[in-house]
Amino acid sequence: MSNPAQTLPAPGLGDGRGAVAGYLAGIRDVVVLEMKQRLRSRGWYIMLAIWFIVIALVTALTWAGWNATMEIQRSMPVPDGMPQPQGPGSAIFEIVLAFVLLFALLVAPALSANAVNGDRAGGTLAILQVTLLTPGQILWGKFCAAWLAAIAFLAVSAPFLVFAVLLGGLTPGHVLVSLLMLALEVAVICGIGVGISALAGRPLFSIVVTYLTVAALVVGSLIAFGLGMQLTRGTVLANQPQYAGMEFGPDYVPNPGPPDYTCAGPLVEQDVHRTERVAWVLAMNPYVVVADAIPYPERPAINYYYSGGMIENISQGARSALAGPEGTYPCANGQVQPHYLKQSTPLWPLGLVLQLGLAGLLLWLGWRALRTPAGRLAQGTRIA
Repeated sequence: MSNPAQTLPAPGLGDGRGAVAGYLAGIRDVVVLEMKQRLRSRGWYIMLAIWFIVIALVTALTWAGWNATMEIQRSMPVPDGMPQPQGPGSAIFEIVLAFVLLFALLVAPALSANAVNGDRAGGTLAILQVTLLTPGQILWGKFCAAWLAAIAFLAVSAPFLVFAVLLGGLTPGHVLVSLLMLALEVAVICGIGVGISALAGRPLFSIVVTYLTVAALVVGSLIAFGLGMQLTRGTVLANQPQYAGMEFGPDYVPNPGPPDYTCAGPLVEQDVHRTERVAWVLAMNPYVVVADAIPYPERPAINYYYSGGMIENISQGARSALAGPEGTYPCANGQVQPHYLKQSTPLWPLGLVLQLGLAGLLLWLGWRALRTPAGRLAQGTRIA
């Protein structure tokens, strides 16, 4: 009597899907373990409550400041044709968004910069490394846990952005785009922090380095752009702008329409800064990435009541740098230049790619550092 032949599954898509599911299950286990440790702490909820109260105060102060400004402007004479003042929604949205991004850049490193070496110092990292978890699963689990913890702070601030939309002047798309870009920026910072945490041997050192990296992106990019701009001097052909009927007196009122000048005279070379050559440095700034991604409507050339908020002005500055003198210098190539630049060539995709490249490089180096058995460890490194 012959035994029946056993049917073995042929290798194919099923094995690949099983491997992917097993890999994701390992990441999920690390995320669940990390989140349980974070949620067990009472300080986590205290931080969220403080975050909510601070943003509520910022919103209330911004609304009160806008009302005070409107009272002053209503007492001034308004000429015919001037646009009516907008609601406080735009002002509250811009201030809250800038404030949330600032504190997200401060909170995200604290949540991620000791994710790996903190466990190494506590003697719990070795326990994970001797399991069936791979270094990639440990690293991605730590990253996702830090990202989810940071997303909680964004979720707390979302009602205030929605409140700004309800006050007028904005659309729900502004909130969706801003929250999406904030989540991406937080992911970049968390990736940088986790990567540095896997590379550094001491938690304090990795936290300091992560904060210095964030400072380099926010402040260092501005300094590098300013220094690089001084090295990109060039010339542009332009003639002289002729301002017709513009008299700056006590009764002068700006024209709400298009630029009220014409270009006349011969084209001559003018010394300018070729900002478009170093605009990519400015693109790495998180504020530029978030501001340039928000689809603001086109504003009038000069608006008596609205001159642009903080985030919108950052977007306009980035677009001016990318446009260069041909798109911003008065009467460049004999053309009248607009006061408000459209988003014809956005700068934020380049900045986001550069940021993701930096975070990806640090995560890859961190993955190499987590591989076992380790060939070499820093002196005094705790194993278990």
